[in-house]
Amino acid sequence: MVSRSLSKAIIVFIVTIVSTLGLTMGKVDAKSMQDKATWLWDTTKIVEDESGVLSFLEDKQVKKLYLQINNDIASNDYKSFINKATTKGIKVYALDGSASWVSEEGYNMQDQLFEWLHTYNENAAITERFSGVHLDVEPYLNSGWSSNQEKTIESYQALLTRAKGDTDQLQLPLEVDMPFWFDEVSYNNQFGQGLLANWVIDQVESVSIMAYRDAAKDIIKIVEHEIDYAKRVNKSIVIGVETGASDEGDNITFYDDGEVYMNKQVAQVHKQYANKTSYNGFAIHHVDSWMNMKP
Repeated sequence: MVSRSLSKAIIVFIVTIVSTLGLTMGKVDAKSMQDKATWLWDTTKIVEDESGVLSFLEDKQVKKLYLQINNDIASNDYKSFINKATTKGIKVYALDGSASWVSEEGYNMQDQLFEWLHTYNENAAITERFSGVHLDVEPYLNSGWSSNQEKTIESYQALLTRAKGDTDQLQLPLEVDMPFWFDEVSYNNQFGQGLLANWVIDQVESVSIMAYRDAAKDIIKIVEHEIDYAKRVNKSIVIGVETGASDEGDNITFYDDGEVYMNKQVAQVHKQYANKTSYNGFAIHHVDSWMNMKP
């Protein structure tokens, strides 16, 4: 007969093992939810090299693709590509936007996107539909940023507010690209007052931070505020890195460093933020340069 003390010890041991296993599985599940995303700007590739693009995305274990909307591409070509991407576990988000969207005629371009998207998704099978909207509107590239920054910021905020209404009607999540330095930009207008980075994070489901640096320590530092703030408001942050050539400085892109080096730096950043609930993986900018990146 097993003694009472021994039985208690066995129970404690079993409970400890189960608890540890549960925690471990929880961490694995959390990590499996994190995105690995990329941008595809040259939409003609889904027609000219559909299988090549899909094979590349699958090989790189991409889970989300930001796909530029090009009205010259037939809807059936989008349907074919998205359907095949869906079978590979890749979500496709409609990508659009430009600095001109914050100008007076910007609403027309924004309306065209959402009208097209509404028609497209309404006439597509479930596996052929876009899973969300991803906007790349960089207001600081508009001439108004230097001539009247306050007005341009307000126009940008109005644009995103409008876009959120549009995506809500479509029942799709809204994501945006944002530079890391928006946490140094303040606003004080009809939308309230505070840091622009915080306001953007509040409006959308997920933000891809353009953390364009080629060293883990630098990337970790410049996204810290956004990761922490998004955690407080239960939002999602994806960290974007650059692989294309750049004339903005030697520390901007992994273009000259190669993919092996990039992956090591990304792994260090991942280790730093893996247990933050707001951290949702990486986005590699962009398919064309990534495909041609040296090892």
